[in-house]
Amino acid sequence: MCQVLKVSRSGYYDWNQRPVSCRERANQKLTAEIKEIFTDKKRIYGSPRIHQELLRRGYECGVNRVARLMSKEGLVAVHRRKFRVTTKSNHKRPVAENQLKRQFSPSNPNEAWAADITYIYTREGFLYLSVILDLCSRKVIGWSMSERLKDELTVKSLEMAIENRGVQPGQIVHTDQGIQYTSQEFQKILEQNNLLSSMSRRGNCWDNAVVESFFRSLKIEWVWQTFYDTRAEARRDIFEYIEVFYNRSRLHSTLGYKTPEEYEKLRKVA
Repeated sequence: MCQVLKVSRSGYYDWNQRPVSCRERANQKLTAEIKEIFTDKKRIYGSPRIHQELLRRGYECGVNRVARLMSKEGLVAVHRRKFRVTTKSNHKRPVAENQLKRQFSPSNPNEAWAADITYIYTREGFLYLSVILDLCSRKVIGWSMSERLKDELTVKSLEMAIENRGVQPGQIVHTDQGIQYTSQEFQKILEQNNLLSSMSRRGNCWDNAVVESFFRSLKIEWVWQTFYDTRAEARRDIFEYIEVFYNRSRLHSTLGYKTPEEYEKLRKVA
C-alpha cells in the first residue's frame, strides 16, 4: 500500500500512531451534537437551523463547518414536494378587497391574522385542517380539524383565535375567496368583533403566502414523513406539530431563528 501511494513505511506508521488532533476531537464532539439535533428535529433541519441550534446550546462554530460535517455524515434534510392549492372560489358570494396587500410583517401581534385550509390524507379519507396565524410572530393562534369541508371548520378556528388572543378594532383577518370564508357565519363573527375582512385576489396564492408556507412546512416536515391509518391518528400528530413543535420548538428563519413563542415574548400582545 505504501508503494502504491508513494509514501514511506515509517511515515505511514508515524501517522497511524499519531494521537487525534484537538480539531478532530472537537469535530467528533460537534458531529455527535449535530446528529442529536438532526434526529430530535425529525430530520427537517438543514445546516442553517442546525447551526443556530448549536449556538443556542453554547457551541462556537460557523455554518460552513456545520454544513461540511453534515455532508460528511450524509445528513440531508427532507426535500420539498409539489404543493397543490385546493381553494374553491367559484361562487357568486360577495368578496372583500385585499386590505393586507402582502404586508406580511406587521410590527406587533394582533395587527393582522391570516387563515387558510388544507387537507391531510388518511386511509379513512381526508382530514381537513383550518388554521389562523398571527403574521407578526407566525404563531398558529387558532386551528380546527374536521372530516368534512364545511363552514364550521373555519368558524371554529376563528373562534379559537379570538378566545386565545382577544381582538382590537380594525384588525385585519386575511383569507382567500373560498366559500368557507365568504359564508354568512364567518363574516358575521368578523363584523361582531370589529375585524376587517381582507381577501386574496382570485387564483393568486402569493397574496396569502405565509399560510401557504406554513402548510408546506407541515407537510414536508411532518405529514409526508409518515402515513396515517385513521383520522384520529392524524389529529394527534398534527396537534403535536402545531402546539408542541411549531409554536414552541421550531426555529423560524424569518423571526431571526427564534420560535414563534419566543418572538412574541419580545413584543407585547395588543
